Amino acid sequence: MNTLSIWNPIHDMDELFHNRLASVLGGKGLGSVTWSPVVDIEETKNDYVIRAELPGLDKDKVKVVVEDGILTLSGERDLERKVEGKTFHHVERSHGSFSRSFTLPEAVNSESVEAKFRDGLLEIHVKKLEELLPKAIEVRVE
Repeated sequence: MNTLSIWNPIHDMDELFHNRLASVLGGKGLGSVTWSPVVDIEETKNDYVIRAELPGLDKDKVKVVVEDGILTLSGERDLERKVEGKTFHHVERSHGSFSRSFTLPEAVNSESVEAKFRDGLLEIHVKKLEELLPKAIEVRVE
């Protein structure tokens, strides 16, 4: 004999959210969710500009390192662990440690790296080598 059961998608979603939240907040299971910031890389006449979106981070939580021609961005976004008196039904904001590495072109001065962090946007400038920048040559007409 078959039994007919009624599917309740709201109940299933609620159970999924509570199980995921429990694992994220220190229960058994996944631990912290890994994430990776989105990055834009632009080439200008004089340098390369790398912009990374890091909303909700303090500049003290962000590290920029250049070593052996590789630029690495790393850091950590903490999840608020004190949830007394709060009920979360859905958590999508990523947290935990991140690391992104980029191989720099040979024609850059890795000593000239400058980083600025403002309003959740990290902007890194890597200067091109002076001797490789395009130069204008005057052409005389006689």
